[in-house]
Amino acid sequence: MLVFPKAKINLGLRITGKRTDGYHEIETLFYPVNLCDALEIVPNTKGSEKDILILTGYSLEGKPEENLVLRAVEKLRGEFQIPSVRIHLHKNIPPGAGLGGGSSDAAFMLRAMNRLFGLSLGTDDLKVIAAGLGSDCPFFIDCQPSFASGRGEILKPADCFLTGFYGVLINPGILISTREAYDECIRAMPVKPLAELLNKPVSQWKELVTNDFEKTIFRKHPPIAMIKQTLYDSGAFYSSMSGSGSTVYGIFDKKPDIHENLKKHIIFMGEL
Repeated sequence: MLVFPKAKINLGLRITGKRTDGYHEIETLFYPVNLCDALEIVPNTKGSEKDILILTGYSLEGKPEENLVLRAVEKLRGEFQIPSVRIHLHKNIPPGAGLGGGSSDAAFMLRAMNRLFGLSLGTDDLKVIAAGLGSDCPFFIDCQPSFASGRGEILKPADCFLTGFYGVLINPGILISTREAYDECIRAMPVKPLAELLNKPVSQWKELVTNDFEKTIFRKHPPIAMIKQTLYDSGAFYSSMSGSGSTVYGIFDKKPDIHENLKKHIIFMGEL
């Protein structure tokens, strides 16, 4: 079985508090984009009882056995008898980029295993399992525009569709530690609910829809701030860092002419 885990961008991101368990409360809108990994899963017919994971594309830190796709398999194995599998994960979504690539891989793995082995798990069941793998994993079970709160696992469908707009994602290759980004983040004091702001035309978002991570990340990594400004200079209606970075996206009304200095860092350009 072959599936294509999607990336997401954050339309606005607010840190609303810190919980007693160490996690932070957030408010954001997750929006899927057609930048995808490729994930192939087949039953292991070579007699091995161990799962086999082959990784290609972007290199990942950590041991392969700690990869979220294998953790997803083990989660299911805690409830079902599932034979060993052979997995090929090709990474097109850069890691540590604020695009949810690892979480998407895990969620799409759950979805694929559910179909491949006829586990008959419903969407809500899959979301509960996904929440144990990562805060934004449940979003990728439906993979539809959604307001997210709590740790990111409390989801509400959003009527925010960017159909007809053009998106550009720029990744400068700067690896951002999510934990450090949260610890150093300077929280803004929002005046209006994010949902109300996102209901306004995209052309009005620039001064209204913000990402709380940008202030500290831009100060530590000025090239990321320069990317955002360059996208505005190229005609973007709206530009923002996604998640805790380092990817910056721009939303345009047509295919833009991107500055030559940024072209080598483009990881996605296409309709949203």
